[in-house]
Amino acid sequence: MMTVVDRTHRYVAVFNPETGVSVRSGMIDERGHDTGKDPFQASFPELLDIGIMGRCAHGQSGRCLMSGVECYQSGDEKSQPNMALGDFVRIIDECRGRTFQVALGGRGDPDMHDDFLEIIGYARKQGVVPNFTTSGFALRQELMPAIKASCGAVAVSWYRSSYTLGAIEMLLAAGIKTNIHYCLSNATIDEAIERMRYHKFPAGINRIIFLLHKPVGRGSKANVLRNDDSRVKEFFSLFDDNEYIAKAGFDSCSVPGLLGYTSRIWPASIEPCEAGRFSAYISPDLSLYPCSFEQDPAYAVPLRGGSLEDAWNGEQFMRFRRKFVGRCPSCQRYEMCFGGCPVLPEVTLCDQQGL
Repeated sequence: MMTVVDRTHRYVAVFNPETGVSVRSGMIDERGHDTGKDPFQASFPELLDIGIMGRCAHGQSGRCLMSGVECYQSGDEKSQPNMALGDFVRIIDECRGRTFQVALGGRGDPDMHDDFLEIIGYARKQGVVPNFTTSGFALRQELMPAIKASCGAVAVSWYRSSYTLGAIEMLLAAGIKTNIHYCLSNATIDEAIERMRYHKFPAGINRIIFLLHKPVGRGSKANVLRNDDSRVKEFFSLFDDNEYIAKAGFDSCSVPGLLGYTSRIWPASIEPCEAGRFSAYISPDLSLYPCSFEQDPAYAVPLRGGSLEDAWNGEQFMRFRRKFVGRCPSCQRYEMCFGGCPVLPEVTLCDQQGL
């Protein structure tokens, strides 16, 4: 077990690196009692999304668009150098004993990084659990032993292709905890409902993680789900049934939809947007952002010449956190969703937004 005691924000967090289960206490009062009130932020990110990839062979091949997925990183048309191994090592050294896990991503498949094995091995040796997402496009059998030894879980993006299914089968055969990342959009929600309802996702996977479509990069506004779409209610209401919720997970962007259309999910298992509060994104060129979808340079902090801790506690992140304050002041569920997405309000699935 890994434990972090945050004395500044008065809470304790515990993480099991074998199961991936994490628990965070409420704020601790002067007598050492849990107040039951959730802390607003951490003194240092508990989770980092590290964009080790600057270029995407899968996107440049045209396969993303052919599969109907609109890449928010614009991997089919943008390219930059991948993160250097030395930069990654520097990040992990700062995170040792403070950050539970890192999600490897960026613009491309992390398993195609030249230093992939060194990256996942170094992180795990320093007590930071690496996870990554792949298209499966070029995933290789010879990587399986190292992935099993170092990674907590692997997510395969749902590209509806032979290599998607091949990657899932390869990972499962190696005994690796495997999730599916499913982009939920106006174009894909019908398929999501059918596959969940009739058990049409591959057998053996750990969970299907639903990620809300955002109009960023290649992401179109036409594919943004609307709260008044009856399919939204139909989809989320499925997860009041233990049969379905036991195989699903969601990004925090989906929380307003869960709150609006379910009533049986344990509230303590739902966390509102953690961007800039408990998590952050590091780009391949070593800039810290509150979220990978936040592309406003006003909130970016270059890490060259400065520490990750200073960036986390700096003015840019303080300004970003103020976006959460005062939203939806009359809503009784405010502390469970903070008014939805602070970056892209149009994706917030709530008809009471801003009230």
